[in-house]
Amino acid sequence: MRDIGEPVGARLGRTEPQPLLGLERRWAHPGIGGARKPALQSSERRVSEEERAVDRRRLFARFWRAASGFWTGVRRREAWFLTLSLLAIILGQLFIQYRLNVWNRDIFNALEQQDVALVGRLALLFVPLALGAVAFNVASVWGRLTTQRAWRAWLTDYQIDRWLKNGRYYQLNLVKGEHRNPEFRIADDTRIATESPVDFAFGVTTAVLTAVTFIGVLWAVGGGISFELGGRSVAIPGYLVFVAVLYSVITTTAMIFIGRRFVEVAEGKNQAEAEFRYAVTRLRENGESIALLGGEPEERSSLSIALGHVIAQWKALCGQYMRTTVVSYGNFVLAPVIPLILCAPKYLAGTMTLGEVMQAATAFVTVQQSFNWLVENYPKLADWTASANRVAGLIVSLDKLEYAERPGTGRIVRREDEATAALRLHGVSVTLDDGTAVVGETEVEIHPGERVLVVGESGAGKSTLIRAIAGLWPWGEGEIIIRKGAKLFFMPQRPYVPMGTLKHAVAYPQPTGSLDDEAVKEAMRAAGLGHLAERINDEGEPWDRTLSGGEQQRLAFAELFIQRPDIIVMDEATSALDPETQDVLMDRIIERLPDSAIISVGHRPELEAFHNRRLVLARREQGAKLVADEPLSPRTFAMRRAMALLFRRPSSSQTRPAERTREREEA
Repeated sequence: MRDIGEPVGARLGRTEPQPLLGLERRWAHPGIGGARKPALQSSERRVSEEERAVDRRRLFARFWRAASGFWTGVRRREAWFLTLSLLAIILGQLFIQYRLNVWNRDIFNALEQQDVALVGRLALLFVPLALGAVAFNVASVWGRLTTQRAWRAWLTDYQIDRWLKNGRYYQLNLVKGEHRNPEFRIADDTRIATESPVDFAFGVTTAVLTAVTFIGVLWAVGGGISFELGGRSVAIPGYLVFVAVLYSVITTTAMIFIGRRFVEVAEGKNQAEAEFRYAVTRLRENGESIALLGGEPEERSSLSIALGHVIAQWKALCGQYMRTTVVSYGNFVLAPVIPLILCAPKYLAGTMTLGEVMQAATAFVTVQQSFNWLVENYPKLADWTASANRVAGLIVSLDKLEYAERPGTGRIVRREDEATAALRLHGVSVTLDDGTAVVGETEVEIHPGERVLVVGESGAGKSTLIRAIAGLWPWGEGEIIIRKGAKLFFMPQRPYVPMGTLKHAVAYPQPTGSLDDEAVKEAMRAAGLGHLAERINDEGEPWDRTLSGGEQQRLAFAELFIQRPDIIVMDEATSALDPETQDVLMDRIIERLPDSAIISVGHRPELEAFHNRRLVLARREQGAKLVADEPLSPRTFAMRRAMALLFRRPSSSQTRPAERTREREEA
């Protein structure tokens, strides 16, 4: 026996935030007066903020555990080559920057001394320095963008691989957690989460090395300063260094204090943008239904609410930017002036040359810019943190699904066996992800050629049981045993029509080139789509929006005739077809695939004519139960089918004689 991809178990935990670090909410006792409520509310708010902070730290750590795989996985050689290249570029830029600082001192000294020859030599020296500065800056752009591109590709592949594995992309829709709009997280948030760290790492490394280098320049050029204080002479060595550090500490502290809510606001903005984009996409995808129902005013109202939320978040972000601009622009204005004022006494006293003053001023600005790197990048850092946390939220939800796939976690086990039955349910019970029972313990054995109809009242768990059989619903217990080598084909109520040609849709998920055009055309005719048979290779047609619901279901039958599976699972797969077309297609399944086992859910009574067994599910408080497993005799088939034909209501095909004639000709 071989395990064929055991899905997630029933004891998968919910992902709501749990009490962290022993912190618990304390609610007021009914007998306590209202005077204590503000204090209690303040305590609750403080606990909630602490919990959110701990959650953010955990998400941040999880992001780095995943993202660092770029430097330890299969692409580690490329990652380290790019990293070391960036370090070499930083050192080259620092050398050029230092040489330009020295050149700046020499040119001003030469101008002060009116040394024409020296000015000419320095002018010539500036050419290679300028070319070197341009070359290293171009190299830094190449290094940063290449690293960002490679890292993003790796992290996106990492998430997509885990998202698609074992149907987790579907299972995420069934569980709670911080993974809303996963497509936005994989696309935009991953882009931001991989672009910004490269810029930050490049900036921080440059800032540290530059600060160390130019602190030495400040110390050597600025020297010390002496002044009288209370009748005593006070000397401060390297005073420009101390002023630069003190000034940077003040501006950085001010930025941290003013922008302390930047991360929270940026997270809210990103989530609001994702939800608004999802609402617009959902409107486009369901445009036909909305238009037929005249739902434009309601949809417009919903979009207005979503857009209002986006604008409100941007308004809050605007306030944050305004406050941080006070510090950043104030720093831009003050930083170049302060060193000139500090060096003026020594220049007027004749202890500093003009070139040394300019060199010290340039070095001071460079040092304070290095120390104030956070001041300039705090908004971008906050936006990156928000995106990294959203990526980590998706990764954490995938972690939970992956953990629940391990043996012994209380899930439905799917395996193959050398059994005579095509499909067997052994002690299968289906639950929600929190363990709530949906379908109780079930024992069913279905042999090749059997056609089983699952019936029951709405909400009894028929579709859930069918999805469990198809491997889409993992939560529960028991075993689903499939005959070894058997091929399973699932037909949902709303078939998936991929982008591309009709031939591609019929071949999906197999390569289009694996099918002959004539085979595809024959399958299309058999499925009642003969009028489209000559268009199977038409490019650029949006078939998912062009085809009606009934035509999309017929397309699924064409795919079925091509795939020829051993087990067919149908969930309301004929709901959009008129009864006459349904009869034709069900007959063709039986005729073309007589040995295939069929398990289907449907509410139309005439479907019984195409099945030889019926499973009846009934709702119970502890989950639906299989209350009947009864055969349907051939005589019953004939009688029920005759009655259905006799008393059938006029179908859409009866109102379209041309189409009905075409169906009969194709049959």
